[in-house]
Amino acid sequence: MVWRVYSRGACAALQACAGACMTLHNSRMNALPHRRILGWALMAWLSATLSAHAQSSNEPQMHLPRTELRAGMYRIDAQVAQRFADRQHGLMFRQSMPAHEGMLFVFEQPGVQCFWMKNTLIPLTAAFVADDGTIVNLADMQPHDENSHCSAKPVRFVLEMNQGWFKSKHIQAGAKLTGAPFKP
Repeated sequence: MVWRVYSRGACAALQACAGACMTLHNSRMNALPHRRILGWALMAWLSATLSAHAQSSNEPQMHLPRTELRAGMYRIDAQVAQRFADRQHGLMFRQSMPAHEGMLFVFEQPGVQCFWMKNTLIPLTAAFVADDGTIVNLADMQPHDENSHCSAKPVRFVLEMNQGWFKSKHIQAGAKLTGAPFKP
């Protein structure tokens, strides 16, 4: 006699965690290891589900790693959004940001990077930055604007700062940023 551990629907949901559906045989020796595997698979699935829910919350990201950048004599304290989920959330839901702070988006490969301002409450300027730290182009972006603002050529880095920060410091395309991410 073979007993099913869970329904087909639950099986499909857990296949990614467990690798395949298992059945329990009517024997004490087989039941315990299978139940442990099922328990671990269920815990992994719940953990992944809860992590995804926490990341999709309407809270701003405040605890990302930071790096110090420089634009000439100006110091920038930048949060680093390197993981896909961190880049996707970006500066959404942030009510304000100190003048010397920003967020550096780091991508795996150079590409034409496009940004929008869905759920972003503060006006920002995006600096699209080449691997060597050279600013390729700047784009001013308004809160809640869902139009795309893109790099003029493929880049791996985008630095978002409060709108007007670059202009007030006379920093424009062609200027160079320095810091650990831009070292060869």
